[in-house]
Amino acid sequence: MSIKEQLKKNKVIFKIWNAINEKRLLKIEDEKTKGEYTFINRGNDSDKLCIVLAGYKEFLWDNVFLRLKKYCPKDVDICIISSGLYSEKLSEICEKNNWSYLSVKRNQVSLTQNIAINLHKNAKFIYKIDEDIFITKDFFSQLMDTYNRVLEEKKYKPGFVAPLININGYCYRRLLEKLNLLEKFEKKFGNAWYDACTDQKIIKDSEVAKYFWGDTEKIFRDIDELSARFNKEEFNYSICPIRFSIGAILFPRETWEKMNKFSISDMPGLGMDETEICAYTITESRPIIVSENVLVGHFSYGPQTNAMKDYYEQNIDVFKYGEE
Repeated sequence: MSIKEQLKKNKVIFKIWNAINEKRLLKIEDEKTKGEYTFINRGNDSDKLCIVLAGYKEFLWDNVFLRLKKYCPKDVDICIISSGLYSEKLSEICEKNNWSYLSVKRNQVSLTQNIAINLHKNAKFIYKIDEDIFITKDFFSQLMDTYNRVLEEKKYKPGFVAPLININGYCYRRLLEKLNLLEKFEKKFGNAWYDACTDQKIIKDSEVAKYFWGDTEKIFRDIDELSARFNKEEFNYSICPIRFSIGAILFPRETWEKMNKFSISDMPGLGMDETEICAYTITESRPIIVSENVLVGHFSYGPQTNAMKDYYEQNIDVFKYGEE
């Protein structure tokens, strides 16, 4: 007989035990949003929030944030968030653009996101973007429209919605299929698996990263033009059946709450939030919806970064926003 079963025999003791256990769980939940931080709030208490996790790839900020400024709707609160550091430059960028800035002292990515979402009590929808994502014109509107239209179909209840992302273990193959480039790609690089594991070329090979920024296949050199092309197509989405890299997603607050927020650990937690939210989509039957009517650019995965930094400096015009 378990301890819990034994305690149930004495109702008074069981109630006390249950109350202590509930208090312990509440304390754990409370700790998920507690930490030392600096928050400069310039939001408007919107029901839509965009958090941008930034602080470590300053060489990308000019073009990444120019795109954000250009394409983010006025009714979306923007909050740049930093895990484990305070950046004077980010603070200045936020002041210049009237964005909020959150700096969490502890370097724990999940905690930083939890605090950001918790501070924005009215946000019903959260766009989460990494500092190495180059958004395009229809990113915000297409993700929200896709979320709503999928719900209207009464077939799926989305866990989160994402755009097509050029360097991504799922999206790269979808792009190749949509553009009839799969056979050509596979002759050059080998099989294009739907696979987000670290041994795959889409994640570790810098030549593949360059390919999806148009080094040899010129159609990828202009993500704005290609995204606009997809935007004109008939409404379409796909269901991602594998782990999805969450560099650019939209999720309802409900997802975060039903997950009991992102879990935190003693480590910085890189990838922990991704593992958790992807697991949630499977276990709670809330699928990952990928809009095929919008494309964004992902600079690179970690193993590709050094080579891609050189490529970036030599091809800077490829990464600038398209519309003046």
